[in-house]
Amino acid sequence: MTSLPLDPARIRAQFPAFSEPSLQGQAFFENAGGSYTAQAVLTKLDHYYRATKLQPYGFYPASQAAGAAMDLSFERIAQALNVSSDWIHFGPSSSINTYVLGKAFGEHFQSGDAIIVTNQDHEANTGAWRKLASLGIEVREWAVDSQTGRLSLDALDALLDAKVRFVAAPHCSNVVGEINPVAEIAARAKAVGARTIIDGVSYAPHGLPDLAALGVDIYFFSAYKVFGPHQGIMAVRPELAMALPNQGHFFNDAKPRYRLTPAGPDHAQIAASSGIADYLETVAEIAGNSVPGDNAFRRAHAAMRAQEVALSAPLLDYLRQKNTVRIIGPADPELRAPTIALLLDEPGAAVAARLANHGVMAGGGHFYAWRLMQALGIEPNHGVLRLSFTHYTTPAEINQLITALDAELK
Repeated sequence: MTSLPLDPARIRAQFPAFSEPSLQGQAFFENAGGSYTAQAVLTKLDHYYRATKLQPYGFYPASQAAGAAMDLSFERIAQALNVSSDWIHFGPSSSINTYVLGKAFGEHFQSGDAIIVTNQDHEANTGAWRKLASLGIEVREWAVDSQTGRLSLDALDALLDAKVRFVAAPHCSNVVGEINPVAEIAARAKAVGARTIIDGVSYAPHGLPDLAALGVDIYFFSAYKVFGPHQGIMAVRPELAMALPNQGHFFNDAKPRYRLTPAGPDHAQIAASSGIADYLETVAEIAGNSVPGDNAFRRAHAAMRAQEVALSAPLLDYLRQKNTVRIIGPADPELRAPTIALLLDEPGAAVAARLANHGVMAGGGHFYAWRLMQALGIEPNHGVLRLSFTHYTTPAEINQLITALDAELK
């Protein structure tokens, strides 16, 4: 394995889970379902519940401190994404956020408008948009290659015209894992006057992206998969957010934070989310000058990706040699996130259950990518075995996984 830019011991010291007695010896390979939570987040969550668990933005000091802690999270998450704080919206989950957006776009569009969705997505970034067909919106499917699971830009070009209002696509699939060329997707959409809605849920745990560089209009992800609390975060271009019909209380129409998140996200979890940015700055500090980047967040992104590519390489080398295994997506670690799905002769869940006997925590199923499974010729209820990790995984855990797979894969 090539040298790692991040010292695993220093990284893992930022996560209480790695000191938890009940988790000792357990190698965590289900990070795509939710990551461990950083201490920086837990400290802020604990403080909010202890000191400021009351109505924020009031007239007394504790209430003002609560509001200030929430405001800080809007500012810090925006800073990490390289946008202004008026882009940021917190909601209960990514699925709820897209459902609300779908309703807003349904009220905004006219019959005869067209949208483009993929069948590579988690259902949260395709199902909500497909429902617009009942309102007379034309839904065009950007389909994956049935063998590779890849989304071709040529196929996208064939769907784009002046009728298209937005393109909804994943930064990377939670099954295929290939990193899609988001900046190129956004540029192609913009060329015909369309917006881009990018699902970053499966990409963001591997480094929060620079949204200004990507040129997208909406980017959403789940904080609990990015070392934070169980909430969904959306970045929405401010002029678009104000142009969409208000989905909250009528008297909050002029308040950007209220218009697209009517469900009232948990105040404490919003306040704790600034800890995600704090943690990423710690990652950059640990990486030092070993990676490029013009600020801490870009260096953290680069270090996390380099760490994960190095960790993925021996696992993918091993899997390529197994004739009974079909790797979904590219086998080149440079092209993908470390979310590696395998099609096996037996259901993925059955193998995941046996891996638990080896101290390996993994997942099996369709992972809400039902349409993708069908496109790849996989029975969704048979599903895949999914092995997903992030930069805090160690080389020893990769070896533990390979040993377990060698015992269980026939």
